[in-house]
This record gives sequence, structure tokens and C-alpha cells, in this order.
Amino acid sequence: MVQASSQAGTGHSAAKPIAMLVAAVGVVYGDIGTSPLYTLKEVFSGGYGIPSNHDGVLGILSLIFWSLIWVVSIKYMLFVLRADNQGEGGIMALTALARRASAGYPRLSGMLVVCGLIGAALFYGDSMITPAVSVLSAVEGLELAFDGISHWVVPVALVVLIGLFLIQRHGTARIGKLFGPVMVTWFVVLGILGAYGISHQPEVLKAINPLWGVRFFASHFGISVAVLGAVVLALTGAEALYADMGHFGRKPIARAWFILVLPALVLNYFGQGALILADPEAARNPFYLLAPSWALLPLIGLSTVATVIASQAVISGAFSLTQQAIQLGYIPRMHIQHTSSDEQGQIYIGAVNWTLMCGVILLVLGFESSGALASAYGVAVTGTMLMTTFLVSAVMLLMWKWPPFFAVPVMSVCLLVDGMFFAANVPKIVQGGAFPVLAGSALFILMTTWKRGKQLLVDRIDEGALPLPIFISSIRVQPPHRVQGTAVFLTARSDAVPHALLHNMLHNQVLHEQVVLLTVVNEDDPRVPANRRFEVESYGEGFFRVILHYGFMDEPDVPAALKLCHLDDLDFSPMRTTYFLSRETVIPSKLVGMARWREGLFAFMLKNANGNLRFFKLPVNRVIELGTQVEM
Repeated sequence: MVQASSQAGTGHSAAKPIAMLVAAVGVVYGDIGTSPLYTLKEVFSGGYGIPSNHDGVLGILSLIFWSLIWVVSIKYMLFVLRADNQGEGGIMALTALARRASAGYPRLSGMLVVCGLIGAALFYGDSMITPAVSVLSAVEGLELAFDGISHWVVPVALVVLIGLFLIQRHGTARIGKLFGPVMVTWFVVLGILGAYGISHQPEVLKAINPLWGVRFFASHFGISVAVLGAVVLALTGAEALYADMGHFGRKPIARAWFILVLPALVLNYFGQGALILADPEAARNPFYLLAPSWALLPLIGLSTVATVIASQAVISGAFSLTQQAIQLGYIPRMHIQHTSSDEQGQIYIGAVNWTLMCGVILLVLGFESSGALASAYGVAVTGTMLMTTFLVSAVMLLMWKWPPFFAVPVMSVCLLVDGMFFAANVPKIVQGGAFPVLAGSALFILMTTWKRGKQLLVDRIDEGALPLPIFISSIRVQPPHRVQGTAVFLTARSDAVPHALLHNMLHNQVLHEQVVLLTVVNEDDPRVPANRRFEVESYGEGFFRVILHYGFMDEPDVPAALKLCHLDDLDFSPMRTTYFLSRETVIPSKLVGMARWREGLFAFMLKNANGNLRFFKLPVNRVIELGTQVEM
């Protein structure tokens, strides 16, 4: 995700599609591409009781193959990737799209927003567990290469992971250029290893027949649903296909999947299955045992680099999701640092980075092995996939107006498959899977509390608001002393006098020559073009209303935007413009609103949120902040 646009922007004519494909492989497919490290190992060694015999191996391979075909090749490639919000993808972009599609159905719209928030919250849980299980799986190859080194696996994995989080603030533009070629090499190696294994047991190719999966379900009915909790490990990272669509577009992602990624994954899984057929003991780590002994150490090195790249994509995805959620009003404003002067998508959010690092460290120390982590992996992934299906279904029926006789059966099958995968992972909650669920639940509470609290805060302030027409009429009757310059008052209401303006009048007894009431509106669209950025209205008496529109992928810069607002009566030159902000302090009360504990939580979040000054890039020496207390 980090280097997407830089890769995409290189190359010319015929070379550009190839460069886009390579970049997409490096950014999009890191997570799902490292799944062969632990999927079959977890299936046959994870306590499910699956026999490593002919029918068991072919049955599992058939389930993995058809899961990849249905969930990724059909659901995501054919349907989900079409649900682009002006080219942007991801659970928050899809939530904005679904909310717009269901605008005429308030209850449905509210339910869809909740689905989106649940999916986003679970994504953060997945962002913690993915780096932990991936890097641990790669480093565990050292146990096969050297005897008595098992006690070094956790420390080495922690060093790799902590190093990964420490470099985030410096950006990954330089090393990001290597992501694509490294991951292409990774998938080529996956395919070669798989073909090598299949050549010894070509009978595993029979698993392409879906009847083997059906037979497995029939003969192992008691554990067939439960084992889907391990099979779904082959699908981890599927959500990244959609989340990264804004960087590449649908075609490069689809081409990379069908040309390279899918064939390599299928070959490797089938090669591992062939090895297990020949030697059932190899089920303890079929990925590494598939390689010749001379290639083990180079493969461990390549695997570690690949898992670091996969982890980088997930971390960058968490940064991007947080930026979108902030713009849409579901998360308090945070300081967003741009790590590249050329690429807008390369950002760093310290609070998110350190929170993820702490979560990953706790997971590695708590579980100590990829097998233990894999047994807890999947709850967050399948939950997000299920929420995505709900949202896409609404977009299909309400926005695209697809015929119900087609859309309903297709989405019903998708919901059935996703529901079975999710149900298979529910028991993992008591096996350690509670960590991502608890993390997701906490984030869901924070997001809903912030959104509801902000709305209540606006409502409380509006109760005592003075209508703007009355105020303008009063200053015509009793004109205050006017001083030179332009005063910009940031306010959420377009028809009321900002509290900061009233406080300034009360305490300083003056009014600027030009008074601008500025409202920043965040749209459901990813980006707002320059020709739709402004709405300007003059009220007379030197009063103006300016509304700035930004998308959830835009970076608000109020001074830069006002420079483009050319009006003869307005002067936004830096030394003549003063920005007035209002900082509210919330006091929990018995007024009808939220529960007292949520009001206290909202007050804490509001106190520690990044202020308007930094978020809107206001000049520090031209800002006056006035405080007010509000009971909720």
C-alpha cells in the first residue's frame, strides 16, 4: 500500500501495465501470499483430527482451492471490486457508498453504518494478529535448519517486528520500490516448490474436482464446519484486494491475481498436499519440508522478507483506514505525518503505530508459536468479510439497481459461505481469538461514542445559539468598533453565530472589517475536485459564509484553500487574517444523551484529540482559541 502510486506512476505505454502489475503484487498480495506458511500445517497439526491420508488430503485441498475460487476470484474480483467509491476501496469507503445508496431508508442506513464500523474495528484486530502470525511462521523455519534453536524463535521474531514498527515514521518509499520484485520472486518460488511436490504425487491434482470437498464434508460431518476455521487461513488478506483498489484500480489487481498469484498459491498448496501424502509426518511443517535441504536457509530468508512486506501492507492499511475514519467523523483527529513529499498515500500516524506494536508484542509473547496464533486467527478476518458482503449487497440492490432475481441468489450464496467461515471461527474466541475481538469491540465502542458525542455536543451548543440574521441586524442598529483585517471563525453551523465570535465581541468589544464564518464539510466521496471545493455567500455588513468541501481521502488545508477563494471584498493575506477557534470542555451531566460512562469517555477523547489548529494546518501565530464549557 505504501509505494503504490509511485510504482503506478512509473513506466510508459506498454511498460506501464507491467509496472502496475508488479506493484500490485508487492502491495496487495503480501498477506494472502504468505498464508501457505501456516495453513496446511494448522489444518493437519492443529488438533482438528484430520487424517493425513488420501481422502483427507484431497478433501482439504479441494476446500482450499474452491474457497480461493469462490471468495477471491468470484466474490471479490467480479462483485466487490466493482463497488468503488470514485476509485477508492476499503471498508470505510464502502460504508460511505452504502450509506449514500440507502439514504432514503434511515433505519437501513443506520444498520449498514454499524456493519461498516464493525468491519473497520475488526480490521484493526486483524492488523495486530497478521504481522505476529506471519513473521513467527517464517522464523520458525530456523527450527528445521538448526537443532536446539527453538527458544530463539520468539526473540528473533520480536526483533524483526519491533524493527518494522520503528521504521514506520521514516517512511518506506525507498524500500517500498523493492516490494513488488521481492513478492514476484516469492510467488515464483511458491509455484516452483509446488510443481516440484506435485511431480512426485500428481494424484493431488484430482482435488480440483469439487466432489472431493463434498465427500470430505459428508464423511467428516462432525468436524467439517470446524475445519473451515483452518481452511479460511488461505483467504487471509483477501480484504486487501479491495482496500488497495484506490492505488491501482481493478484491472491490475485482477490481472495479478489470475496471472501469477492464484496459480502460485494453488501449485504450492497442492505441492504441500503431495508431500503430506508421501510422508504424513511432514504435516508438522509442510511448507519448509517441501524445499530441498540446500534451499532451506535461503527460503527462510525470503519468507521473513515476504512476511515483513505483508505486515507492512497491513500496517499501512491501518493508517489509511484511520485517515478515512477521521475524515468521516468516526475517530478523533490525530496528527497525520506525510512521509513522502511526492506520494499523498504515504502517511504515518504515531498513535496507531505504537498501539499496533504493543498489540503485536503481546500476541507474540502470549502465544509464542504460529500454531497457537493460527488457532486464534480468522475471527476478525471472517467478520470483516461478512460485513463487506452485507454492504456490497445493499449497493447492488439500491445503487446499481441490479435485478433481484440475479443479485439476491448470488449474494445469498456469498453470505452463506462467509457465514459458515465466520461460524467456524467463533469457537476460536475461547481459544485465544478473543484478543482481536476484544480489540475490535473496544474500537467499535470508541468510534460510536465519538460519533454520537460529537452530534450531542453540536446539539447542546445549538440550544443557545444566536441566529445569524438577528445578529447582523443588531450590529446594523448598534455598530461595534471595526478593526482592520479578516477574522475567520470555524463553525459547524451555517446559520448561527459561532461561540468564539460572541466571546470575542464580549471580551474585546471589537469586530473585524471582514468576518468569515467557515464550515468544513466532509463528504462521502474520496476526493472533491477544486471546482466543487467552495461555496461562498455574502450577508452584507462585511459578513461572509464560506463552506469548504473535502473528501475522506483529501487532506484539509484551510489557508491553502482560502488563497484560491478570489473575491474582491475578501483579503486572506497571511498577515491580515486571524483564525478564531472554539475549544469545548465537556462536563458529564444527567441530561438525556449517552450513558454517564460514555459521556466521561467522550470528554476524555475530546480533551486529548488533535485540535483544529494542526488538523486544518492553520498558522500557529495567527490563531486565537477561546474556550467554553458544555454540559452533556
